[in-house]
Amino acid sequence: MPPKKGEAPKQPPLIGRFGTSLKIGIVGLPNVGKSTFFNVLTKSQAAAENFPFCTIDPNESRVPVPDERYDFLCQYHKPASKVPAFLNVVDIAGLVKGAHSGQGLGNAFLSHINACDAIFHMTRSFDDEDIIHVEGNVDPVRDIEIIHEELRLKDEEMIAPIIDKLEKVAVRGGDKKLKPEYDIMLKIKNWVVEEKKHVRFYHDWNDKEVKMLLLYIEWVDAHDPGALVIPLSGAFESKLLDMEEEEKIKCCEEQKTQSVLTKIIKAGYAALQLEYFFTAGPDEVRAWTIRKGTKAPQAAGKIHTDFEKGFIMAEVMKFSDFKEEGSESAAKAAGKYRQQGRNYIVEDGDIIFFKFNTPNAPKKKP
Repeated sequence: MPPKKGEAPKQPPLIGRFGTSLKIGIVGLPNVGKSTFFNVLTKSQAAAENFPFCTIDPNESRVPVPDERYDFLCQYHKPASKVPAFLNVVDIAGLVKGAHSGQGLGNAFLSHINACDAIFHMTRSFDDEDIIHVEGNVDPVRDIEIIHEELRLKDEEMIAPIIDKLEKVAVRGGDKKLKPEYDIMLKIKNWVVEEKKHVRFYHDWNDKEVKMLLLYIEWVDAHDPGALVIPLSGAFESKLLDMEEEEKIKCCEEQKTQSVLTKIIKAGYAALQLEYFFTAGPDEVRAWTIRKGTKAPQAAGKIHTDFEKGFIMAEVMKFSDFKEEGSESAAKAAGKYRQQGRNYIVEDGDIIFFKFNTPNAPKKKP
């Protein structure tokens, strides 16, 4: 049934922590290429050595989100300041079988995962005698099942005492106010135990292991239909890292391939349920990160709290309209510059100018 006139369309529920400073963690067994992936993704210099638990404390960095719209606005306005959107990435030490019960410093590493809001699950499908594997041989399907099981068991361990406490109060104690919360926690437990559909998948691979990669993709399709699988060559991406742009293009043409980092960054950003709107002019072009489903006043509050408190309206242009018409004035003349109120849900890539009253401003004497 469509929403009534004037009503905002119903948004899908958001799960996880609320906020925009969210993190995505790189998770997998030891020696699968996590630190190499972290380094090429964020252009960092984290240690990436051939022994288990090379990473102990998590490495954190951030990477700009590539966006042709942002690049176009910067070229158009030639601003004094440029601020893109960023993806916050965490390189987490490798988990091993039994991590939920403390094996391989598992409890500490699992707590690092718990501090993240989404996961790049990386598994290894390359075979290299010089790079040891903690399970003895390369088997991507087995490896992902190990990580799935460890995360599931730790989630159950975390949820169990919360459910027990709520059961005492809401069910046996008859507290009707807490009964809905108890029901929600039971649903979450069932989701954790049965569904296990809260991970997305990324690979390190080479041409000799195509059969392994295909087996892995078949497993993902069977257990989590629609999950994203991106084959990644850490060695190739590392090679591109130190090249100039023209040299990169030539190398990719020769190898008949291309870098997948942009695709991975955008996928990670989307997994966090984040998007951004633009403010753009000769002083600054900036991408402001918000959660999907954010309304105009709250989006204005990302710029300054006074913008939200004294919100009057948002003047909105779609990027595609701005690019098509060639200027703000042309977009206005074409009727593509719209005034939106408090119930407007900001869309990814909107170019917005906010109007507001300064709260508690002293009144002028007549």
